[in-house]
Amino acid sequence: MEHSESRRDLCVEVRGLVSFRYVLALALSLLSAIFSSQAHAKDISFAAFPFLVNCEVSGVHHAYYLSKIGADGVAIYISPDNLAGRVTINGAAEPAMGGEGPGSCSGKTLEELRSAGQAFYLQR
Repeated sequence: MEHSESRRDLCVEVRGLVSFRYVLALALSLLSAIFSSQAHAKDISFAAFPFLVNCEVSGVHHAYYLSKIGADGVAIYISPDNLAGRVTINGAAEPAMGGEGPGSCSGKTLEELRSAGQAFYLQR
């Protein structure tokens, strides 16, 4: 009887140790993911993106302001009337989910928007 109780205690200790190691590994992997995405986001500069983009959508001109740049390098632009678009540093602009159809910015790169006079950058 005494032998089976000590065996149960040992099993409980082993399970506790395994559970602790599992939780610790999970916590460390989450922290690693958080810090690696922050390091990646630091590589992307707000100065590389225009502060404002002027787009014509359905005959109406809208001002889209830079709202955020995700860790994946996608910049989100939002207009005061809650229209949204997205663009990457080398990719083409497109309406965000639920955005209106293609306008004068859709399919253009940042360089094309700048050349067309539709992209405005902050002065330093």
